[in-house]
Amino acid sequence: MSARAVALVGGVTTPFGVRPTTWAEMAQEIGAALFRAVPALRTEDVDSLFVGAAEPERFAFQSHVAPLVAEQMGLRPRRILQRTELACASGQSAIRSAYAAIAAGLSDVAVAVGIEKMNLPSMAEANTSMVCVMDRPWDGPGGATAPPFFAMVAQRHMREYGTTEEQLAAVSEKNHRFANANPHAQFHAKSFPRAKLRGLPLVAPPLRLGDCSSMTDGAAAVVLVADDRARIYTDRPAWIRGTGQYSDFHNLAHAGELSRWPGLTAAAGEAFRSAGVGPEQIDFAELHDCFSISEIVEYEALGFCAPGEGGRFVEDGRSDLGGDVVVNPRGGLLGCGHPLGATGIAQAVEVHDQFARRVPPARQVPDPEWALVHNLSGSANVHSVMIYQAGGAA
Repeated sequence: MSARAVALVGGVTTPFGVRPTTWAEMAQEIGAALFRAVPALRTEDVDSLFVGAAEPERFAFQSHVAPLVAEQMGLRPRRILQRTELACASGQSAIRSAYAAIAAGLSDVAVAVGIEKMNLPSMAEANTSMVCVMDRPWDGPGGATAPPFFAMVAQRHMREYGTTEEQLAAVSEKNHRFANANPHAQFHAKSFPRAKLRGLPLVAPPLRLGDCSSMTDGAAAVVLVADDRARIYTDRPAWIRGTGQYSDFHNLAHAGELSRWPGLTAAAGEAFRSAGVGPEQIDFAELHDCFSISEIVEYEALGFCAPGEGGRFVEDGRSDLGGDVVVNPRGGLLGCGHPLGATGIAQAVEVHDQFARRVPPARQVPDPEWALVHNLSGSANVHSVMIYQAGGAA
């Protein structure tokens, strides 16, 4: 039996930021917003629910969250009900699971939702929770949390290729500018010109505050359906054409060369092969810029430019509107914030909205046909990639 084609037919995000709402309240909020965003969708249509959530046990003291979300959204899943956890890629993992279920015939209409409530009264408690993403017995006690790890990546990339702090700031400046045209972004109302970014406090040298994504609260949701149902919900579906994933280590002692991410190259290679396209055909990409150096390394690992050329790639405007490939027109994690479980799904919402020409002109990609979404998790040791195509037939 051949796999069925799968379409993403709509989606929505809540505002991202420091929210006074609870975890469960965000589930209610995103549920109401989703049914407004996809008017033809009825609760009884949805046979499966996939919930991306990284650490609700620590941030919200709540486990068994999939049935909780179903109840808050008014859904009664009758085929598959599942939570996915893959740290920063938890949201994309929910979409990939929904895609696989529909392609295999185990579901016809699925909702993938991501929720994270990261801001707690005690920031020390929140940061301690984040340490759990790393290898807790070894890397965590040694201080190898995310900022120091990505600072080491930046230092190594600078040493090998001459990458500069100015080029790091160019990534952040671009993504914050796009976020200024995204009303749901955490930093929608704040301007970050390069001179301001270069003057912000150091977090882990050479990374400054503007080089680091934020602890953020937020939710996002999308609807995925089998090919024969796509036109019920939209005349502009986003077809999932390819996907790939790769994991090559966990403990940092096995990380190998920091300035190249072969795991991403492998995951992207699988996605490109299954989609039948190459990096040169991608019109825009939603990349995992948890830190500014991440986006630079990702350009290279994905084949948008050669190894060592990522810094010049952004500095020359080749990842901006009018360049080779528009990267992070949503505003990225730097501009939007990074609620772990919601990020990958919010990126997919951007793909659908770009294809449907529903974003403001300041960040609309001209006539996009192909889009790539990437999430990393942990110490860039796991990479997940999806490729989408606009409109057309299944």
